[in-house]
Amino acid sequence: MADAPDAPAPDHAGHRARLRARLLGGDADGMADYELVEYLLALAIPRRDTKPLAKALLREFGSLAQLVAADPESLRRVPGMGDTAVAALKIVQATSLRMLKGEFRDKPLLSSWDALLDWLRADMAPIEVERVRVLYLNSRNMLIRDELVSEGSIDQSAIYVREVVKRALELGAAALILVHNHPSGNPEPSRQDIAITRDIAEAAARLGIAVHDHIIIGGTGYRSLRALGLL
Repeated sequence: MADAPDAPAPDHAGHRARLRARLLGGDADGMADYELVEYLLALAIPRRDTKPLAKALLREFGSLAQLVAADPESLRRVPGMGDTAVAALKIVQATSLRMLKGEFRDKPLLSSWDALLDWLRADMAPIEVERVRVLYLNSRNMLIRDELVSEGSIDQSAIYVREVVKRALELGAAALILVHNHPSGNPEPSRQDIAITRDIAEAAARLGIAVHDHIIIGGTGYRSLRALGLL
């Protein structure tokens, strides 16, 4: 008896091959966000049509940037997302941030300002809770430590003046930059933002430590308290 003919390849196999050809052919800019996510997930879930899942993820999180920045627990709550698929998305985020950070890692931050802002916006704009971090710099204004100092609710986070300055002394920092995000998307500084910045700048100045800036990141852009004349 003759062997039965091989089963036809699933329709998504040919579609996946076409996506691969477009990527390798330099047409990534012409691909929709869901197609990029679809192909990425296909590498993690090779035997499944990942287009519906890619579209569901983008509907859930709103944009490619917010999807990649989403925390693992939120990603796992989407039906069809296991640890391998979650890890595929998180490696994209980690790689992107590592590349952006590489633009200023070994350079004075004040001469790499645009690269610093690109990194901070990619890292912090999509986050849905308020986070405060401090970039501690040496006497050449090179980054020696990037520390998360507070994580708050969706609209409030505390910064403790004494702790920020104490940590600067421990690290031997000559300067620092404050950074936090506004989950609302509006980067305009609040009265509290301005007051705490001035308190930290005053306390740090007594010890010879400069506060170069306080950068507020929002979905619609950023604000520099230094540029606004508020520091």
